[in-house]
Amino acid sequence: MNSTGIKSAYDAIIIGAGVIGSAIGFELTKKGWKTLNIDRNPTSGYGSTAASCAIVRVHYSTFDGCALAYEGYHYWKRWGEYLEFPDEKGLAKFIECGCMVYQTKTNQYLKKVISRAEELNIPFERWNPAQIKSRLPIVDTRQYGPVKLPNNKDFGRASNNDLRGSIFFPTAGYVNDPQLSAHNLQRATEAKNGTFLFNSSVTEILVRKSRAFGVKLSDGREIHAPVVINVAGPHSMKINQLAGVEEKMNIKTKALKVEVSHVKPPYGFDYEKQAFIVSDSDIGCYSRPETGNHILIGSEDPECDERIFVDPDDWDENFTDQWNTQLYRQAQRYPDLPLSSNIKGVVSLYDVSDDWIPIYDKSDLPGFYMAIGSSGNQYKNAPLAGVMMAKLVEKCEDGINHDRDPLSLHLKYINREINIGFYSRNRKINPESSLSVLG
Repeated sequence: MNSTGIKSAYDAIIIGAGVIGSAIGFELTKKGWKTLNIDRNPTSGYGSTAASCAIVRVHYSTFDGCALAYEGYHYWKRWGEYLEFPDEKGLAKFIECGCMVYQTKTNQYLKKVISRAEELNIPFERWNPAQIKSRLPIVDTRQYGPVKLPNNKDFGRASNNDLRGSIFFPTAGYVNDPQLSAHNLQRATEAKNGTFLFNSSVTEILVRKSRAFGVKLSDGREIHAPVVINVAGPHSMKINQLAGVEEKMNIKTKALKVEVSHVKPPYGFDYEKQAFIVSDSDIGCYSRPETGNHILIGSEDPECDERIFVDPDDWDENFTDQWNTQLYRQAQRYPDLPLSSNIKGVVSLYDVSDDWIPIYDKSDLPGFYMAIGSSGNQYKNAPLAGVMMAKLVEKCEDGINHDRDPLSLHLKYINREINIGFYSRNRKINPESSLSVLG
């Protein structure tokens, strides 16, 4: 199955066993490859995947992003069918609650998003402020933007005008247990003879005859394979540096500290059963229902928020004022939201690219591939990332020059083709990117 002629213990080593790394392992084993997923954590999905809000949305401003997301939705709808294996821990569940996106000046009133949805036949509904209030009676639909910090003297001051309205996408939701979804993929991969190695850190990318030849671990062991795939999440930049491929990449990745607030909804409202995912660029927050009748609130990274890029091996894991900032912003939209001082939620790292679009690509080192810059926005696409990377690796190892002639991927459920070159490491920053995230 490999054209290199190099004998090795494995056909491919995948650095990372989060939801995307595990999906890549699964798809390669389905092609008959002997794979090894290596992760520094004690089990699959333990890092950024476990901290993900696991939102499965279908709206994007770019065609390729939108097509991939809508295709991914169909995989989550058929999760058990896709895996073909009953995990002893049970299967992660896709909660199809829908997603509402407010139309604001910041997102150009969703003009591009609506156009993409129409182009791809993605169902959506237009809601005016009265309809929004009928679906979400706890809401204040007045305009509060532009987004401000709580210490701004105009924070919390609404205009006399309502927001224009919103777009509701019924084919959206979230996965109730993102770590379990990675474990599901691990078990499905193992059922097809894939292997996982935990509590192990990669310290060197081995190179022989000017191509990747495997990895060296912190305990000194060497494991050989003619293909190495970097799916190391927030550590992806360090793995690229080990491989000596980062410098020539036009788009790079960094580790970003992210906080998600976990709070109770207004008294008497069952947020878990009655609400849905909300993207609100007027207040700079996204939110979704959470088990136990709670709300998860994250930042959509408005300009006034500090972006804290860190060394993934040396960073402060404590909450900051950002937790309260998100809570106070959400309280503008939900005036009866309890302003608790009991800080609960998640502090984690995202692996983000310069334009918040992932890199699914080969590298300048033959045999070394990347599925990186995906944290926060690509959970929904994990099965498709596996399919895409498996095709990319297979074709490139067979001699295809993906840089010169980018591969395409057929999306079987929506019957569309996308250009995998859209996710190239050498692309220019995409002007259609929102440069933000729904985690």
